[in-house]
Amino acid sequence: MGVDTLPPILLHSGDRNRTSPMAFTGNRFEFRAVGSSQSIAGPLVALNTIMAESLDYCAAFLEAEGAAKSPEALHAAVEKLVKTVYLECKAVVFNGDGYSAEWHEEAARRGLPNLRTTAEALPILESREVTDLFEKYQVLCERETLSRYDVYAEQYAMTLNVESRLMLEMASTMIFPAAIRYQGELALSLAHLKQVGIETDANTLNRMTNLIRALQEAIRVLGEARAKDTGHDVKAMIEWGRDGIVPAMVTLRAVVDELETLVADDHWPLPTYQEMLFMK
Repeated sequence: MGVDTLPPILLHSGDRNRTSPMAFTGNRFEFRAVGSSQSIAGPLVALNTIMAESLDYCAAFLEAEGAAKSPEALHAAVEKLVKTVYLECKAVVFNGDGYSAEWHEEAARRGLPNLRTTAEALPILESREVTDLFEKYQVLCERETLSRYDVYAEQYAMTLNVESRLMLEMASTMIFPAAIRYQGELALSLAHLKQVGIETDANTLNRMTNLIRALQEAIRVLGEARAKDTGHDVKAMIEWGRDGIVPAMVTLRAVVDELETLVADDHWPLPTYQEMLFMK
């Protein structure tokens, strides 16, 4: 490449980048924290097709530059190729913490897409760029790619439907009754103390009362979100999950998590985080 000498460069002792959810660690892509019900087969199909297109691009570039004429022509073509590819792709190069808010902000500044949810990512399968790529290398025809979008969208909606229904039932028939019983126990204890002339505060009772109100409201909101009829429209199902079900589930989860830290263990109907993580 026209360089007389190269200084010794120590190989990094660890894989990089560990903050990437799909890290390239020197000689492989590494998928991190994949759910037990998830398969990496689909992402691998996409990655391998992208790699094939990239190698095709590099080969065509070198051939067009006359790289086969001589070693000197090859070196010059490779140098030009590396520079061209880096300039085209440098917007995605980031060596900081990929989990941090800093990268989200930097990606937005660079104009990179940031598809945070399944509902945002799935419609990309319908894009002409994706369907053309799979067709070009005879991986999937357009109809096969679009059919996968329909299947993934239906799986997304069905999963949220099942999980939200179970969450609603647990909150209504297990968490709410337990919270009410503990609230009654607190109120009775305060009444007894007051009868014998012992002054005490009602902070815990007030907090329980507020959380129970929040729990009832969260149950109502999730129930209304589930009642919305999307029919069989794929786009409507995805938006139903993203805009209605998921936010309602997150809110309900937050209230129940706070109740778990307050309700007495003998009233709580489910294993607590403490019991699952630290107690045998």
